[in-house]
Amino acid sequence: MALFTYQKAQVVKQFQRTAMDTGSSEVQVALLTARIRDLTDHFKNHKKDVHSRMGLVKMVNRRKKLLNYLRKTDPVKYTKVITDLELRK
Repeated sequence: MALFTYQKAQVVKQFQRTAMDTGSSEVQVALLTARIRDLTDHFKNHKKDVHSRMGLVKMVNRRKKLLNYLRKTDPVKYTKVITDLELRK
């Protein structure tokens, strides 16, 4: 259910601002999105996994807060992240 190191490195490399950036809002949203997508695939096979579902809800709420922060502080980066991750249509 967790991301592999190489998957995480690919996501960070795609969304980082500078060479050493691993904690910006864009990177955090991208990593959370990757984990959320991985968990939704997990729930297709394990429908009764309630404990992991609670973790999924927490991740979705955290991503929502980060996206709201990004929308308030820098709308251009917000729209770029939304389109790159294909979150909203």
